[in-house]
Amino acid sequence: MYQFVKLAGSNLERTFLAVKPDGVQRGLVGEIIRRYEAKGFTLVGLKLMQVSRELAEQHYDVHKERPFFSGLVDFITSGAVVAMVWEGDGVVASARKIIGATNPLTSEPGTIRGDYGVSIGRNLIHGSDAPETAQREISLWFKDEELVNWQPSVISWLYE
Repeated sequence: MYQFVKLAGSNLERTFLAVKPDGVQRGLVGEIIRRYEAKGFTLVGLKLMQVSRELAEQHYDVHKERPFFSGLVDFITSGAVVAMVWEGDGVVASARKIIGATNPLTSEPGTIRGDYGVSIGRNLIHGSDAPETAQREISLWFKDEELVNWQPSVISWLYE
């Protein structure tokens, strides 16, 4: 597996993001990618896919005892999803801030959900909530050989 190059004082990590079927159908994939690129994060994995029921159930396993579990699985398998892995200093927490609150109606303007979301059941995007969750989700959705280990030439303009 890829080993991160630790920069002095940095918290270089990876996170998993998925543009859900509503975000894909609404043509928001490019806008979502643009926000993370503009922030300075590095895209290291990307694929458009139809999510299998098995993958969906594994992904949402933490919610399997909740009444909304089957609805989550049905929704994520209802259409195309864009799965991504992003790398950067503190990317897990920062990506969650860019996404915004789960409920788009209470999400701040300037966030993805605050700008484009309308209902909690159609909140456009999933993002890992912790580094440990990110590792688990990345390994569910991507094989090691599907991730590209590269460093953008602008990296020296982002980090000391």
